[in-house]
Amino acid sequence: MRNEGKAQQNESHIKAPGWFRLALEGRALWELWASLIALPVLKNAPKGDGHPVMVFPGLATGDMTTLVLRNFLKDRGYAPYAWEQGLNRGPRPGVIENCVERVQELRAEHGRTVSLVGWSLGGIYAREIAKLMPDDVRTVITLGSPFTGHPKATNAWRLYEFASGRSIDDDARIADLKGTPPVPTTSIFSRTDGVVAWQCSLEDETERSENIEVHASHIGMGMNPTALYAIADRLAQPEGEWRRFDREGLAGLKKLLYRDPQRNPRFGIF
Repeated sequence: MRNEGKAQQNESHIKAPGWFRLALEGRALWELWASLIALPVLKNAPKGDGHPVMVFPGLATGDMTTLVLRNFLKDRGYAPYAWEQGLNRGPRPGVIENCVERVQELRAEHGRTVSLVGWSLGGIYAREIAKLMPDDVRTVITLGSPFTGHPKATNAWRLYEFASGRSIDDDARIADLKGTPPVPTTSIFSRTDGVVAWQCSLEDETERSENIEVHASHIGMGMNPTALYAIADRLAQPEGEWRRFDREGLAGLKKLLYRDPQRNPRFGIF
């Protein structure tokens, strides 16, 4: 109980990103262009084995925002699928049930387990679905998803309440979100995220869960070349042979692109 109280106290000190990080979200358009410029390099990203991948959009966005990511996954040899439920307006009645049904359909159609990739709030869906049906899910990858920390440690909580019609403080499921799915899980996050406090995207690292830090905005994370490469690397692992992301290689370039996610922040900021 004492450790739980200490954890809650630490979480209360996590604040939403300030104006400087929020202003950095303007680089999202540059990240889109960067992904196009980096296509020749991304062509060398690990190739897939054809298994199905379901991609979930962020809050108040739809499948159009995940088009770059899904096209990239298709190019890498996967069978990517949109969530096909319109705008993501939060946990409305029937949404999780529809997602579960869709994963079951893809599992039956392909005869293989399904990987789930979720951007921001979409990552929350991916994690919760994996908890409900771990035998059907191969791996979970989230991008800037706030599954821990204080629910108001984001700059989108008011949008969440508006879109969902629910008070974020009254959402009874908040406490359940912190649990790690019982499948290989990767949280991709950025310390310069201007929407979600990066501490809220830190996973407890175990033998089947990890964190990967990238240099990205929140809005552009699903189009960021380093995030795309990391996603391809994680999905390419043979089923049942999951290993942590290797930051070595490429003549030291990977260590420059992917910092140690457990390092202490410089100047208490980054």
